[in-house]
Amino acid sequence: MTESDVKLKVTLVHSGIGCDGRQRATLKGLGLKRLNKSRVLVDTPQVRGMVAKVAHLVSVASVEG
Repeated sequence: MTESDVKLKVTLVHSGIGCDGRQRATLKGLGLKRLNKSRVLVDTPQVRGMVAKVAHLVSVASVEG
């Protein structure tokens, strides 16, 4: 299994309302706009860092393939 095979399923579970602008911009960068919507993203250090900044708003699961 190569590194590109590992992906992350990121789901927005809490609203970005009330968060500062940088966190809302991070959600936008991840492609998360509405509650309970998910995106499957390639597991890179950049994506991991973005997820870490909004960890209190999202849930993350690992997806292979």
